[in-house]
Amino acid sequence: FGIATDENFVITTTNRKEITEENFSELVQDGVTLYLLQSVDQMLLLATKERIDFLPHYDTLVKSGMYEYYASEGQNPLPFALAELIDNSLSATSRNASIRSIQIKLLFDDSQGKPAVAVIDNGRGMTSKQLNNWAVYRLSKFTRQGDFESDHSGYVRPLPVPRSLNSDISYFGVGGKQAVFFVGQSARMISKPADSQDVHELVLSKEDF
Repeated sequence: FGIATDENFVITTTNRKEITEENFSELVQDGVTLYLLQSVDQMLLLATKERIDFLPHYDTLVKSGMYEYYASEGQNPLPFALAELIDNSLSATSRNASIRSIQIKLLFDDSQGKPAVAVIDNGRGMTSKQLNNWAVYRLSKFTRQGDFESDHSGYVRPLPVPRSLNSDISYFGVGGKQAVFFVGQSARMISKPADSQDVHELVLSKEDF
């Protein structure tokens, strides 16, 4: 790598966890992406890309989440899907010390690309590992992997406040990915963890699958 003998360096995960002798076997596995940096918090010079390999269940993509919408039979299911996407933002902003901001934008300007639904919040953000878990964990009720954090990792139910929204929708509703693929053909998640300078972006596309 062209490292001088007197030069210090660290090897980290994309979550900026330093690889040490103690955690090597836990963090370094086949297919994992690592950074070789001068310090753990070094600014990256270029964007990096990491491929996530997993097998989606056909109910998520082929049926566009319709399996999960049986509870909405006889009703317009679109509000159920939007509620699920808003629920993710409610969970992300539940610990905000200041104001919670959640915006829903419907984009129909063809000059800016295909129509889209954008949900934007000022929550705590997700690390690359948490984004990876969102892509893989609970892909459908038939495909579960126990070694991933929950979609609600770190979520603590807020104290009840009159006329306030918490983040319990998805405990009784549909999953985020089913909601996304019910509404459209692809998902793009952009997130910056509150305690990191890295911005992570995840793209899931039916066309790619």
